[in-house]
Parts: sequence; structure tokens; C-alpha cells
Amino acid sequence: MNNDSKSDSDSVRFSWRKWILLMLLTISFVGTTFLVWNLWDRGMELEEILRKTEYERQSLSQKLTVLRSQTDGMKAAADSAEMRAANAEVHAARLDKARQRAELERELVRETAERYRDESVEARHEAELARTEAARIQRQREIELDRMRDALSRIVETERTPMGMVMNLGEGSFLFDFDKSVIRPENREILSRIAGVLLASHGYRLFIYGHTDDIGSVGYNRDLSDRRAHAVRNYLVDAGVPQEVVKTKAFGESSPTIKGPSANARKKNRRVEIGIIDTVIHYTEPF
Repeated sequence: MNNDSKSDSDSVRFSWRKWILLMLLTISFVGTTFLVWNLWDRGMELEEILRKTEYERQSLSQKLTVLRSQTDGMKAAADSAEMRAANAEVHAARLDKARQRAELERELVRETAERYRDESVEARHEAELARTEAARIQRQREIELDRMRDALSRIVETERTPMGMVMNLGEGSFLFDFDKSVIRPENREILSRIAGVLLASHGYRLFIYGHTDDIGSVGYNRDLSDRRAHAVRNYLVDAGVPQEVVKTKAFGESSPTIKGPSANARKKNRRVEIGIIDTVIHYTEPF
């Protein structure tokens, strides 16, 4: 009996141990299950967090890319603005130099214009004085030429011209023999009196023109008229008239006083003319 009791007792203790172990296993399973579920749920939360974090990371990466692009654009714009500012500064400096140069040139132009205006006033004044003096000289010279003409008119036929006067040494006062260039004795007195008037005057030039009639060849008559003009010239120079103021020109038969083959016409055409050109008042020479 004691053995049966002991056996029952051992059986009861085993049964309690089994239940305790079963309960412990159950509790452990439940705890493990809850822990696994909790870990799974936490893992899902972490996965969602990781997914959101990745999305946010990608979004931030895109924003960062946009910001970088904007930053690069802003940097390029800043560089461009800085370059434009530098160019504007250079352009402004050039404009300032151009303005200074323009102001300097304007001042120079103003000073030049004032100087020219002053010079113009002075020049007009001097021109007016010169015109007044020229008019005075011309009036005085006209009086002198008129006196010279009057003196010569008492010797030979003399006419006033716009540039001076002309003496005609022809029929009635001065004659050349036919085909001759020798000055007659009676004509020497005439030339001496003419030389006396010329020596008492000043400011003139003489042009001695030789002429012939139409008898003979053109070449021969030109040579004869040249010899007649030089005969008169040489006589006046020997009488004291400066040779540098005397010129001659031969016309031959080309410039007759009277046209025609008559003896009277030919006699009048064998002549010498002396042109007196005033050099105090400047005229254009006839040659």
C-alpha cells in the first residue's frame, strides 16, 4: 500500500510538472508569438518609415538637383551680371573720357571761334584800311597819270587806257622811211623829250610795239617791225630809262591802223606804239 501511495504521489507530481511545463511552454509560445508579431509589426513600421524616408530622400535629392541647377543658373547669372557690370564700368569710363574729350574739343572750338572772330574783326578793319589806302593811292595815281598823259600829249598822240596809256609814234610826229628801221634825226628829239617825261615819273613798265605796212612777206615784215621796236627801245634805254622796265613786241603787218593797199594807209601803218602800264596799281598784263 505504501508503494501504491508513493506511486500515486509520484504520478500527481509528474502531472503537475507537466501542466506547469505546458503552461510555461504555452506562455513562452504566446510570448514568442506576441514578440514575433510585435517585431513584424515594428518591421512593417520601420519599412514604411524607410519607404517614406527613401521617398523624402529622393524628393530632397530632386529638390537638391533643382536647387543646384538654380544655384548654377544664379551663379551664371551672377557671373554674367558681374561681367556686364565690368563692361558697363569700362563703357562708363570710355564715355567719361569721351565726354571729357568732347568738352575739351568744345572749349577749343569756342576759343578758336572767338580767336577767328577777333581775327575776322581785325581783318575786316585792316581790309577796310587797305581799301581806303588803295583808293587814296589810286586817286593819287590817277592824278599822276593824267599829268603824265598831258605832258606826253604835248609831244606825241597819247591816249589813256584802263591800265595806263598808249603813245602812237606815227604820221605827223614820228616816221620811218620805207623798209627802214633807222630813227631819223628829227625823231630823236621826240624820243628825248619822251624819255625826259618818263625819267621824271615812276611806277611803270613800257611795252614797245613795232608795225609795218603790207608790202613784203609776213616774215620779213615781222622782222622789220621787231627792228623798229628795238631801235626805239635802245634809244630810250640810252637816254636813261631802266632797261628792265622795257619790253618789245613785233606785230609786222598783222595789226594795221588803216586797212587797205593805199599809200596813205601804208604810211600810217609804218609806226611804233609805246604802251605805258601802271605798276603802282596792279593790273593784269596784256601778254
